[in-house]
Amino acid sequence: MDTAKGGSAALPEDALLPRDTRRALPIALLRAREVVMARFRPILAAHDVTEQQWRVVRVLGEESPLDATEVAERACVLAPSLTRIIKALEDRKMITRARDVDDGRRACLTIAPAGLALIREVTPETSPVYAELEAHYGRDRIELLLDMLCDLAELKE
Repeated sequence: MDTAKGGSAALPEDALLPRDTRRALPIALLRAREVVMARFRPILAAHDVTEQQWRVVRVLGEESPLDATEVAERACVLAPSLTRIIKALEDRKMITRARDVDDGRRACLTIAPAGLALIREVTPETSPVYAELEAHYGRDRIELLLDMLCDLAELKE
């Protein structure tokens, strides 16, 4: 339709095609995640902890107690998965769960001594991974990447 008559101009045909997957942000982020996590998975597996469990323990190791909803958000875990993760971590005595004193429907999660011990065991083993990445990219570029990813994550819907 002619734009002079109030219609909209047609998009160029190539604008309707998807981006080259090598330059598509969602795929590039997934690819980068897999490259990084491939270095961490063996460490976590050696400690019999899943990636999601590790994220929950790490979040609670930084701040405890936290509401379960807040843990799910900070650890990037879906609420239904968190229920299963909480049970597994409670069974291993890594976290404790209590009802919120102000709202009995809410669960408050706290890191337990075994969870802190896990963090103390795993963290030194991850140092070589971080050192390898820093040696390859440089600390400044890693920090810039982290800043950019944090900015991107703050865009939220």
